[in-house]
Amino acid sequence: MSAQDQGKMAQERALAARGRLVSLVIVGTMVLWLLSLWLAPKLGLPGRYAFLFDFAALAGLFWALVVALRLRRVRAETRDNE
Repeated sequence: MSAQDQGKMAQERALAARGRLVSLVIVGTMVLWLLSLWLAPKLGLPGRYAFLFDFAALAGLFWALVVALRLRRVRAETRDNE
């Protein structure tokens, strides 16, 4: 196996790991958001905390969207260069 092939495989592994991270962030964000919306009234937290949880979830999902779009662009560029 040539050094170029090894470099491509390493890049693909790195992109796959980043994709797994994005999926974990999306799933984790949604689970934590749903848990917070279920648990907050049970703990007697005021309604304003719901906005805090919503904004935190939006921030996590926005981050995941930005990283996913970057991954898509990098994969498209690598495909075009082959």
